[in-house]
Formats: sequence, structure tokens, C-alpha cells
Amino acid sequence: MKRRQLITPFVAGLLAAFVLASCTGRPLVSSADLSSNASTPVTTITVSAAASLQDALEVIAPQVSQTHPDIVIEYNFGSSGALQQQIQQGAPVDVFFSAATEQMDKLAKKNILAPESRQDLLTNRLVLIAPKNSPLTITQITQLTATDIRRLAVGEFRSVPAGQYAQQALETLKLLEPLQSKFVFGSNVRSVLTAVESGNAEVGIVYATDAALSHRIKVLATTPEETHLPIVYPIAIIKDTPNPEAAQTFINFLTTEAAQEIFVDFGFGSI
Repeated sequence: MKRRQLITPFVAGLLAAFVLASCTGRPLVSSADLSSNASTPVTTITVSAAASLQDALEVIAPQVSQTHPDIVIEYNFGSSGALQQQIQQGAPVDVFFSAATEQMDKLAKKNILAPESRQDLLTNRLVLIAPKNSPLTITQITQLTATDIRRLAVGEFRSVPAGQYAQQALETLKLLEPLQSKFVFGSNVRSVLTAVESGNAEVGIVYATDAALSHRIKVLATTPEETHLPIVYPIAIIKDTPNPEAAQTFINFLTTEAAQEIFVDFGFGSI
């Protein structure tokens, strides 16, 4: 009797499941069936990109996921110099998107980039900005020495591409030494923008794309292109990536018309 009482609920459960399946028209599903219906594996890639690319890339990311649902992108934004150092030290990065060729060249010399994966993707311009309510009316960067400004925000000359371009321009225009005591250095171009927005610096030198994002500043002048090296954004796959195909798919998407239109909307130039 005891054995029969134990079996009866079990049999009743099977009968109930059978009846439910018959009523709903759905077959019973085994664990094997569930595993066979599992979704396609997702590949996550890490993209280390210059801070000036952040807004555009965050808009592009959902479009990449929609077109390639098997790829998930994790961004790591910062100054190109800092990102380059992280990669050299072995940070797990799949794609490097730099704001200058110098940092990419250094990785190439150390044989860290995947062969033939590098390409130049975008261009940019350098501009002089001031807070929206600034009384400054200068229209050329050479007029800076004629003002009584106390702080000029620029990117760190050693590691921030925007700062390196600014240094080149100021040196070409013979302004580097006269303005030396006024420099306030930012760890990336966004920190330079923030310094001007907050009024901690009367003027600053940033990319045109960063200036276009802020309603709290105004552009006073555009730095002459001939005063500094061309502002080019190269991108490449890291040689040791475990996800070369997904990394290449991401780069290919950035070259599509849809992605390029987004970059242009944010002020970048196409190559």
C-alpha cells in the first residue's frame, strides 16, 4: 500500500502533463530540446577609443547590434596615449580607435596590430573655444597674446592627441612660449571642454566635434590646418584578439554609409 501511494502521485503528474500538452497543442519539451533551441552564441568585443569619439560611437552601437545581434560592444574611452599604454601592457582589447596616428604607429612598431587591419577612418578640426557668455571677441588664435586671459585649457602635450596638435599649432604660430604660463592641462579632450564650460579656463583648444556637443561654449576661431599635422583617426585590430572576425565586422560597419553619416552629423570628416 505504501508503495502504491508513492507511485500514484507520480503517475497522476504524468497524466496531468499529458492532458495539458494535448489541450495546448504543444509537445512536451525535454532538456535536450531546450538546449537545441538555445540562441546563437554572442561575441563580446572591447573597443578602446579616443574620448572625442564617445558620443558618435554610442549612437552607432545599437545599429551594430541590430545588424549583427551576435556581437556585443564594450567601449573603453580615454586619451589615445593612455589607451595605447594600456594595450602595450596587455589590456584585453580587440579594436583600437585612435585620435592620432602617433599612438597607432607605436603599437605597429611593437608588432601589436593585426597585419593589414589598420585604416584611416575620420578627420577632425581644432578650434579655440570660450564660455558662452565670454566677452572675448577674438576671431584668430594669434590674437590670444593680445588678451588678458589667465588660463588656456589644452590637452596634455605628452599623451593627448588634441593637446599635441594644439602644441604644434601654437609652436608654428610662435605662441607656445608667450602663453606657457597660462596653460591648464586636461587628461583628455573632454576634460578640456569641461574646464571651459565651467569657467575654470577662459579659453581652450578642442576638436570641432567636441565643441559642437556643448551649448555652454562658443567657437572663437578655427586653428589653421597647415599649423599642425593632419588630424586623422586610424583604427586597427589588436593582433592577439580572440575575436578577429567580430572585430573586423565592427570595423566594416563603421565604414558603411549609415555609420559615416552619423560621424558627419557629429562634425567628423570622412576619408
